[in-house]
Amino acid sequence: MSSIERKFTLKVPSSTENLALIREFVTTIGNQAGLDESGVTQLELAVDEACANVIEHAYGHDITKEVIVRAIFDSEALRIAVIDEGRGFDPNKTPQDSVEQLIHERKSGGLGIRLIKTLMDEVSYEIVPGQKNELHMIKKIRKE
Repeated sequence: MSSIERKFTLKVPSSTENLALIREFVTTIGNQAGLDESGVTQLELAVDEACANVIEHAYGHDITKEVIVRAIFDSEALRIAVIDEGRGFDPNKTPQDSVEQLIHERKSGGLGIRLIKTLMDEVSYEIVPGQKNELHMIKKIRKE
C-alpha cells in the first residue's frame, strides 16, 4: 500500500521573533509525521539553526524579507526545506576548520551547518545565485 504524501508551508517575516513560531510549526509536523521525541527535538534544533542563519546572514536582519519553511512527509521520511532569497552561502566553499581550531581561535560561527548535518539524516543545498537558496534536510522515520 502506498503512503500518502502530506505538504505544509510556513512563510514568516525574517525576524528572530518568529523563531518560536517556526519551532512550533516543525514540532507539530514532526509529531504528525511520527518522529519519536528525540527525532522531533533534533528536527526542531536543526530547522531553528537554519532559519536563524537565514535571518542573520542571508538577510542581515531585514524584516521586510521572508523565510519559508516547507515540510513534506510520507511514511518513510520527513523532508524540510528552508528557503530564502538572501545572500547565498555555499558551504562547500567554506573552510572546514576543526571544532578545536574554532575554539582555540575563539571564532564564532562555522558550527551551525555541522550541527545541522549531525542532527539530520541528509542535508543538501540548492543555490540559484541572486534568486533563491534552499537548504534541504531529511529525517528518516524509523518504525519500531
